[in-house]
Amino acid sequence: MYIIFFKRSHGTRVLFMRLGAGFACSFHKMTMTKMTISFPSLFLFLSLSSLSAQDTIRITLEQTIYESNVHSVDALVAKNEFCSSYWEYRTYQAELLPEVVFDGTLPYYSRSYNPFQNTDGTYTYVGNDYSRLDAAISIHQNIPWTGGKLSVESSLQRLDQFGDHSTTQYMAIPAAITLEQPIFGFNRVRWLQKIEPVKYKEAKARLVSRMENVTVLAINYYFNLLLGEINLNIAVQNYKNTERLYTIAEAKRNIGQISENDLLQLKISCLKAEASVTEAQSSLKASMFQLRSFLGYHENIILIPSIPKSLDNFRLNYDEVLVLAMENSSFTQEIRRRQLEASRDVSKAKSERWNANLFLSFGLSGQDSHIPELFDNLRNNQIVNLGIRVPILDWGKGKGKVKMAESNREVIQSRIEKEKIDFNQNIFLQVENFNNQSKQLNIAEETDRVARKRYETSIEAFILGKIDVLNLNDAQASKDEARRKYIEEIYRLWSYYYQIRSVTLYDFVNKQNLYADYERIVK
Repeated sequence: MYIIFFKRSHGTRVLFMRLGAGFACSFHKMTMTKMTISFPSLFLFLSLSSLSAQDTIRITLEQTIYESNVHSVDALVAKNEFCSSYWEYRTYQAELLPEVVFDGTLPYYSRSYNPFQNTDGTYTYVGNDYSRLDAAISIHQNIPWTGGKLSVESSLQRLDQFGDHSTTQYMAIPAAITLEQPIFGFNRVRWLQKIEPVKYKEAKARLVSRMENVTVLAINYYFNLLLGEINLNIAVQNYKNTERLYTIAEAKRNIGQISENDLLQLKISCLKAEASVTEAQSSLKASMFQLRSFLGYHENIILIPSIPKSLDNFRLNYDEVLVLAMENSSFTQEIRRRQLEASRDVSKAKSERWNANLFLSFGLSGQDSHIPELFDNLRNNQIVNLGIRVPILDWGKGKGKVKMAESNREVIQSRIEKEKIDFNQNIFLQVENFNNQSKQLNIAEETDRVARKRYETSIEAFILGKIDVLNLNDAQASKDEARRKYIEEIYRLWSYYYQIRSVTLYDFVNKQNLYADYERIVK
C-alpha cells in the first residue's frame, strides 16, 4: 500500500509516496518520490520523524492468541483466581489429615490473695505465690463418617509453690484419648467431602474456559486492528483514485464531455475520501492501542496484522458438542455444587433444631515431686460429658429455618432447570452459526473478488465516458463493503469456533480435550 504525507513548500503542494506491504513497514529505510499535484494539504499518517522511532512487529492471529494467554491481564486474573481455588482445596484436604499441635505455658506466675472460709464461717485472705510450666503435644483427627474428632494427647506440668512451705510438684499424662462427637448434629466435614472436590473440578474447568474466553477477546481485538488497516488501505486508495478521476474529469469538462454536476459530484467524492482517510487513521490508532494494551506491548510498538487463513472445512454435530459440553464444562460442575450446597443448608437447619454432644476422655496420669517417679504409680484420668440442647418452646423458629432452607433448595433447582434449557439452546445456536459460517465466508470471498473486478471495470468505463459518477460511486461503495464483509466473515468463523471451545473445552481440530498446566500455575 502507499503511505502518503502532504505538505506545502513555497506555495506548491508536494506528495510523498512509498510502496509497502503494510501501513508501517520498512520505516527505517524509506525511499520517497516527489510529484506536484493540485489538491489540499493533508496529513494521512504519522509524521516521518515519529515513525523512525517506532518498532514494527508483524503479528499473526496464532501469535496474538498465544500472547494473550501468556501476558494479558485477563489471563493473569483467571490464573490467580484458580490459585485461590487450589489453595482452598488444599486447605480442605488438610482437614482430613491428622493435625499435630504443641501447647505450652512457659511460664505462668501468680502472686495473689484469695478468700478462704474458716471452720467458724468467717473469711480470711490467704496468699498464693506459685508458678506453673506446662507443655503438651496432641494429635487431632477429624472423623468424616460421624463428624466427630479424635485426639491423642501427652502432657507434662510443673508446679512450684513459693513461700514458707515451698514445694515442687510434677504431673504427667503419658497418653490420653479424647473423643468429641456430636449426636444427630451437622456433619461439616462430611459435606466438605461432597462439595470441595466438585468445587475444585469446577475451578479447573472454569480456568480453561476463561482462557478460551481470553482467546475470543484477543480475536476480537486482532480483527478490529485488521479491519482498521483494511479501512485505511481502502480510504487511501479511494482518495488516490478520486483525485486521479477528478483531474481527468476537469479535462473532460473543459472540452464539454461531462456536465458540471458530474464534476461537482466528483469533487464531493474527493472531499469525502479525504475525510475518510483521517477517520480511518484515528480508528486504526485506537484499535492498535487496544490490542497493544491487551497483549502488554509498549506504546511505541507498531503491530502489523495479516489476514489469517480459514479453518479447515468441517462441520460439528450438535449432539456430540452437547455431550462434550455436559462432560467438560464448568457449568455442569457449578450445577452439581449449587445442588449440594442447597442440600447442605437444609441439613444444617435441621441439625440446629436440637443437638446433643458427647465428650469422652480416657488416659493415665501420675504425679510426684520428682520426674523419675512420675510413671511408677499411674492412675486413671477419665472425663465423660454428655450435653443435650432441646428447645421446648421456640415459636416455630427452628421449623421456619428448615422450611426456608427447603424452599431455597426448590428455587435453586427451578433456576437450574431453566439454565440447562438456556445452556442447551445456546450450544445449538453456536453450532448452527459455525456450520453455516463456512458457506457465508465463501460467499463473501467471491463477492469481494467480483466487487473489486467491477470497480476496476467501472473506472475504465468512466474514463471512456460510458458510465456516470453515480454508477462509479456505487461500484466503489460495493467494493469497499465487500472487502469489509469478507474480513468480518473470517472473524465470525474464528469467533464461533473458540466460543464453542470455551463451553466444550475440546479442540475439534486436533480432537482432544483442553487442559491447563495446573501444577505450573500454582507454583
